[in-house]
Amino acid sequence: MKRLIISALIFLALSCIQAQDTRLAQEYFNNGEYEKASRLYLELYRKQPTNTSHFERYVDCVLALRDYETAESVLRQEMRRRPKDALLHMQFGNLYAVQNEAEKAEAQYEQAIEKMTPDVMSVHRLANAFVQNAQYDFALRVYEKGERTIKPPAKFTYNLADIRRRKGDLPGMLRHYLDGLEDKSVQLQHVQTLIINYLNEEAYADLQAQLFERMERNPDHREFPELLMWSYVQLKDYGNAMRQAIALDRIRNETGNSVYNLSMTAYLDGDYRTAVEGFRYVRDKGPSGSFYHDAYRQLLVSQRQSIVEGRQYGTAELTQLESDYQKYIADVGMNHISASLVIEFAELEAQYLGKLDAAIRLLDALVRIPQVERHIVAKAKLDLGDYFLITGERWEATLLYSQVDKDFKEDELGEMARFKNARLSYFAGDFEWAQEQFDILKSATSRLISNDAIDLSVFILDNLNQDTTGASLMQYASAELALFQNKHDTALAILAAIPFGDPEIRFLEDDVWYLQGQIFEDQQRDQEALEKYRQVLEKHSEGIRADNALWNMASICDHRLGEHARAMELYEKLFIDFSNSILAVEARKRFRELRGDKLQ
Repeated sequence: MKRLIISALIFLALSCIQAQDTRLAQEYFNNGEYEKASRLYLELYRKQPTNTSHFERYVDCVLALRDYETAESVLRQEMRRRPKDALLHMQFGNLYAVQNEAEKAEAQYEQAIEKMTPDVMSVHRLANAFVQNAQYDFALRVYEKGERTIKPPAKFTYNLADIRRRKGDLPGMLRHYLDGLEDKSVQLQHVQTLIINYLNEEAYADLQAQLFERMERNPDHREFPELLMWSYVQLKDYGNAMRQAIALDRIRNETGNSVYNLSMTAYLDGDYRTAVEGFRYVRDKGPSGSFYHDAYRQLLVSQRQSIVEGRQYGTAELTQLESDYQKYIADVGMNHISASLVIEFAELEAQYLGKLDAAIRLLDALVRIPQVERHIVAKAKLDLGDYFLITGERWEATLLYSQVDKDFKEDELGEMARFKNARLSYFAGDFEWAQEQFDILKSATSRLISNDAIDLSVFILDNLNQDTTGASLMQYASAELALFQNKHDTALAILAAIPFGDPEIRFLEDDVWYLQGQIFEDQQRDQEALEKYRQVLEKHSEGIRADNALWNMASICDHRLGEHARAMELYEKLFIDFSNSILAVEARKRFRELRGDKLQ
């Protein structure tokens, strides 16, 4: 027993020494100290003749030292000892290759492939050696021979595809991946990951061409149309992706799950037309479908976004959307399922169709339904308060805001309620109290509430310091209230009455111009809006409205007028001249999108 313990300790000690020598030899090799490395590798190989990797690295060192005679001598000696080892012929080929004897090198490479034993380990070993020396064509032949000769059959799809990629042959890489999908040697999700890593946008055209060819040849294969649909999504070509998704759903008689998910992706990316197409398809599968209600709701939301986002709509489109909402509520009822859509419908009625009484009736009924989730009820109360304020019912509005504030003290909804109450006081001319509340809300959880509170707090403080009576500020606040109540002409008239001829109140000039620009935008009077924003930039470039005016100008040119070159100039000016603005990041992003950059 004692002898066994001593033997084990000696073995462990020798193993540790050899491991240290191996690490040292590798360090010498990595540092280009080939002479030191060669001595260590040769010594290691003599101690462990079965560890052929030490011999291979020894030969690499000798070749790096250009000691070709020694390399040839040791290789011939080793080949006599291991006559069936294909890798030795590959190394002999490298010896000839570094001496520019191409024909002799290729002859040795051919022998290496010929002598390769038909097992997976030998194939990988020889192919990797060829890859390390950038002999990609020979590496391909090794794997191809392996697939032909190994029993039971082995597939080297990933390896073949990777070598094609290294050669710059992306169509060949794709061909191997698609072959692998066909014979089930690769997984679709893994192929998608590799395509994302290695393909640029232009190469997707070749992928799609190959997929169409294979789908025609093998129409029953499930993964080819899925990969085709996925490729369109990567290019944000949601229209073509949707056609594939709907076709697959019909062929497979599925539940609409894939179509619904793709529709959500298109909606979130702003392609409302495609989203509407997909949600309508899922809805039309009928109430028995598991996605029926979700698709019906999202269809209405997408239709609304499609109509109102660009502000290019007429009465006919709005009336049709109103009819669709009414049909949905008639079919589903006003309950916890339809609650969020009722809020959307009320907004359409109040803000776009001018039917405030109808909006108020909808929300008043909704907040009385006991089963509706309390956060949704609170959101309905906040909107209901807004609509009462639009109609001039200030006390009804503040009562609703205060209810939400009380019920959601520590929640973002409570912060929004406090903001709305403070804004109501601002509209009423109670500037000092409003400014104090906005000052508190600077630390709000919501970045949007915080930013708006900061803007209004600073705005009131600055203007009260310059206008101690608050008369001009009262006029301006009245104009903002009129705008909030959708009384655009009234707001414009109030703003036009502010006497800029008086130098003591000229401090409101950029604010008035900016608000006029916003009103003109709402009225789709784009050129007049651009002119007002231009005035803000020219005469008040240091003011707090300048970056917002520039952003609005860029947005009008970009989304309303289609003048993308001019929009790019304005976006660029924003992120260069106003680099500290919170809008600078979005301006840079949109500039790069218009320039055609591929964004992550």
